[in-house]
Amino acid sequence: MRRRRSSVSSPQSRPSSGRWGEQDRLILRLALPALGALAAEPLFLLADSAIVGHLGAAPLAGLGVAGAALSTVVNMCVFLAYGTTGSVARLLGAGDRRGAIQQGVNGMWLALALGLVLAAALLPAAPALVRILHAPPAAVPYAVTYLRISAAGVPPMLLVLAGTGILRGLHAVRAPLVVAVTGFAANTALNYLLVFPAGLGVAGSALGTVLAQAGMAVAYVAVAARAVRSSGARARPDLAAIRAAGGASAALFLRTVALRIYLLASVWVAGRYGTVAVAAHTLASNVWNLLALMLDALAIAAQALIARGLGAGDVAAVRALLRRLLGWSAAAGLAGGALVLASIPVLVPVLVTDPDVRALTATVLLLVALFQPLNGAVFLLDGVLIGAGDGRYLALAGLVTTAVFLAAAAAGLAGGTGGGLGAGGGLVALWWAIGLYMAARLAALGLRIRTGAWIVTGAVR
Repeated sequence: MRRRRSSVSSPQSRPSSGRWGEQDRLILRLALPALGALAAEPLFLLADSAIVGHLGAAPLAGLGVAGAALSTVVNMCVFLAYGTTGSVARLLGAGDRRGAIQQGVNGMWLALALGLVLAAALLPAAPALVRILHAPPAAVPYAVTYLRISAAGVPPMLLVLAGTGILRGLHAVRAPLVVAVTGFAANTALNYLLVFPAGLGVAGSALGTVLAQAGMAVAYVAVAARAVRSSGARARPDLAAIRAAGGASAALFLRTVALRIYLLASVWVAGRYGTVAVAAHTLASNVWNLLALMLDALAIAAQALIARGLGAGDVAAVRALLRRLLGWSAAAGLAGGALVLASIPVLVPVLVTDPDVRALTATVLLLVALFQPLNGAVFLLDGVLIGAGDGRYLALAGLVTTAVFLAAAAAGLAGGTGGGLGAGGGLVALWWAIGLYMAARLAALGLRIRTGAWIVTGAVR
């Protein structure tokens, strides 16, 4: 492990232990554009659903199944953005801009290679994936068509992840927002034109999204090319560095796998309690995920700022920044919880008409609100350790805490099937298991933060 201290970094860009307002402005300058870019992602699927929904129930169901498969594939590769953000910011903090750009370029080559492999695997696997996800018979051909066409969009999507990581690491967060918003507008226009005037149906929706994703990838490649020219870095792939980047990303990939297991297991357990429970769980999860965008924005700011401060060797500033970030995460968590509580009387009737689903959704949303302050701390500390490059600990913690959730969910499921909890009591038990999972994550992350073992300064961790 090589450590190198350097103070080469502009005071406007790196963490500072100065007055209160400077840190807050720096956090917001990174978090707010990140929030906008994050919000654009669910808008893609929302626009696709709104357009395909006019074709009928079967095409819409096919889109839903194919979208779930695609989102799983792409979300499993989010380490491309997270790992690149931390490594680029650390090198930049150490005063090595050329090395930072080179690291980002290697990350983009890794993303392209991984995307091509996944696309090649997705084409023949599409029918099997659709069967695994239990698509209704009428929706199967639409799901397979959408998935096969969308396979061509996987390499661009992964390039976008890696390109986003470069810009976040360089603290250039407005460009990802512009690319995301432009991509959303292009996606909506192309989908409409290809689905209706061109008459391509679901295939047109998939093709429009692929074209929009390709355009976004081209924009990031262009930005990276300009950075390469200005810094003197090399554009061609460095195979040894790409292999090293892949090895360093393996731990973050394992962390992501653990998170995905928790998400999929919660849906499976909810399904065991019946239709009412699944409907209420889906609505509550949508609210939970929407609030997660706000907390993710702070976590992304933490990744870039913590990594740059550690690269610069400014431990005092990093600790001061951590305290300020924790304050922001506490405020965001409390605000999110208060927002859910205040909106339950209005939101639930708007979301659903069935009285049983309404009642259960309102109950579960009380727990969603209760857990938000906990979520604020968890998301923030997760971002801090990602920025610090502490991937191995995050992977281990992810596996342990996921095991805690699975045990708690299984206990609730046993009570629900043998102890007479029913749909309502069973789903409430599941959400208490989710709360326990978040508490376990906070304990694991907080312990690591307290030990200080994550604080490794210099250009390379």
